Amino acid sequence: QRCLRAQDIEEVGDNRHDTFFEMMGNWSLGDYFKKEQIDWFWEFLTKELLIPKEKLYVTVFSGDKTNNLPADDESYEIWKKLGIEENHIFKYGPEKNWWSRAGVPNNMPAGEPGGSTSEIFYEFIETPHDKKFGDTCHPNCECGRFIEIGNCVFMRYKKERDGTFSLLPSQNVDFGGGLERLIMALENQPDLFQTQIFAPLIKTLSLECGKKYEENKFAMRIIADHIKTAVFLAREDIEPSNKEQGYIMRRLIRRSVVKMRDLNIIPSKIIPKLCQDVFDIYKIIYFKDKDFTKIISSVLKEANSFLKIIDKGIKILQTQEKIDGKSLFDLKQSYGFPFEIAVELLKKWGGNVDEIKLKLNYDSALLLHQNLSRSASVGKFKGGLADNSVKTLKYHTTTHLLHQALFDVLGNEVRQEGSNITGERLRFDFYLSRKPTEEEIKKVESIINDKITKALPITSIIIPKEEALKLNAKSFFREKYPDMVKIYLIGGSTSSPQDAYSKEFCGGPHVSNTKEIGEIKIFRWKKIGSNQYRIYAK
Repeated sequence: QRCLRAQDIEEVGDNRHDTFFEMMGNWSLGDYFKKEQIDWFWEFLTKELLIPKEKLYVTVFSGDKTNNLPADDESYEIWKKLGIEENHIFKYGPEKNWWSRAGVPNNMPAGEPGGSTSEIFYEFIETPHDKKFGDTCHPNCECGRFIEIGNCVFMRYKKERDGTFSLLPSQNVDFGGGLERLIMALENQPDLFQTQIFAPLIKTLSLECGKKYEENKFAMRIIADHIKTAVFLAREDIEPSNKEQGYIMRRLIRRSVVKMRDLNIIPSKIIPKLCQDVFDIYKIIYFKDKDFTKIISSVLKEANSFLKIIDKGIKILQTQEKIDGKSLFDLKQSYGFPFEIAVELLKKWGGNVDEIKLKLNYDSALLLHQNLSRSASVGKFKGGLADNSVKTLKYHTTTHLLHQALFDVLGNEVRQEGSNITGERLRFDFYLSRKPTEEEIKKVESIINDKITKALPITSIIIPKEEALKLNAKSFFREKYPDMVKIYLIGGSTSSPQDAYSKEFCGGPHVSNTKEIGEIKIFRWKKIGSNQYRIYAK
């Protein structure tokens, strides 16, 4: 089964973690149990794959006295009868050799099944033990000498309401093993990225940048893993986006681009080659009937888009007089420019960079932004605004101008889907059956600034809802309005509301004149769903 572990993204870079892997498994529901499972897996490892017995170690459950769960002596004896030396059999408690959805027995809710596990490890004899992980090495040591290649879960118990454990009506087996780790054992290769399923990508990277893998392992491993995983996501017709699987794909590609920059590699040159390596390794199994060109294009498009963000961010950084955590957060919020790249550039430019202080200020700005956005989203303040500051009022009025300008440029099918206004920026979501063009968005921005320079007055009237609808006053379609409504006018007057440029249902507050707003810039826009788009401006 093809799997992606998003929680392992930050772990990639060592010799064994990867985000995409293939899970092997077999199950027994009330049929065979420990003896058959252990016998068959041992036969598979030693007779079919010819893995040397002396390099295999196993673990069994030592019991849990707190929960009156006995040690798994049965598995221990089965392993011994198969010829495994006692010094190759290790006993561990529930933290290592127990499985349930909730984890250890103490965490299990009433009614949940669980059971002891017996794991199989391969030893890389040539890998020396690192004593920072303890004085002695053992299968569950993190030093890299041992790697788990399979786990037999023996589901036998159910937790009762009183906290005790009873036997299930049937005994079940759930076995899982990682194909990539099994390949490491077969090749006696402690570095996953030097096995046959990654080595071609590493070779391509090394040739492209002219640098040795041994001196650049961390960056090369991240690039190889992330591009490979992105290729498999593209295989499933997933596109980079800001939500769900698309967000994971975007994150993987962007992280790989950051590391490509570290190695002075041009993404547009290397990505097609790396994708081709993945195709060559897996094409018979997974890419036989797939469109290679489409997959490469999907990955490359996101990489090139991110490079434009980086270029724009560099130009802004170079022109800023004061650079602190808040300004770096604004750069991330406005353009998607990563904090770590900004810090890296500041160091390269020779500045005195206090990275800890920058990060603290950055995190403070992020927290403030989240709180303001949360307040605005739930309508905590009057009119659904984050606060009543001057900047927030300016952006609120700008939102009305933006709404009308979108109608002017894109037509009457535009429909507001939501907004979020803080003292830092405005965010406006709208419906449109097609994707707007860059030129159309620029025209919208131009109209807004034109109305601002004309110093149009902002006034309000309270009229019957039916009369407001006859004026074509805009409303948020999901909102329920009373019989008498307040309408804000931009331009025109209370005596001639039909002459106003913008007429909108609203509770306020607003500035009194558009000239108070100052110049507005649409700094970002994107698709957020089916026929839904989001604009950021400030």
